[in-house]
Amino acid sequence: MKGTKPTLRTDPAALGELPAPDWLSEDAAAEWTRVMPILTERRILTEADLGSLENYCTAIGQVRQMERHLQDYGHILDVEGVWKRNPAVGVQSDAMTRARLLAAELGLTPVSRSRPAIREDADEDDDLVT
Repeated sequence: MKGTKPTLRTDPAALGELPAPDWLSEDAAAEWTRVMPILTERRILTEADLGSLENYCTAIGQVRQMERHLQDYGHILDVEGVWKRNPAVGVQSDAMTRARLLAAELGLTPVSRSRPAIREDADEDDDLVT
């Protein structure tokens, strides 16, 4: 990829570092603690984004909880002589999908960080071309 990486636009209403909400699970709170400094440093997290951050951390917490369950009980269960998929596999898969989508929304993936930002001066440039 040629050219320079676009500069990240900060938000004047960006929040400072906040503690994890008390209601988050231990795994979710650990993820909050991991990503909050990153988002604070970028100055892009606003009050409107807190719900997405909470949901992202909750999803990551579920992924980790289900992984522990699967390590203990396995991906396949013997239910009265019939092998069945452990329901935790589906729960983990859904949580992984939610976490991936929310991570992209929050700019926590390499691809989302490489996308150009929308600039206010784009409309002005369009007016120059006639």
